[in-house]
Amino acid sequence: MRRKPVESSSIRSVGYDVKAWTLEVEFVDGDVYRYHPVPGGTYAALMRAPSKGRYVNYRIKPYYECEKIPP
Repeated sequence: MRRKPVESSSIRSVGYDVKAWTLEVEFVDGDVYRYHPVPGGTYAALMRAPSKGRYVNYRIKPYYECEKIPP
């Protein structure tokens, strides 16, 4: 999945697979997590959020399944 760099103190890049409803988040420490099933509107809201780290913590992590992607 291709990820786009974002301006954030905690997140390095974000990617989204429209067909699979999968969100991929790369944190600044290098860890990568996939969240699913994430609707496109939620991804769009994340990309517009003034604080992407806060959005992930409060609007993504509590509500979607996730898996850590090995390096």
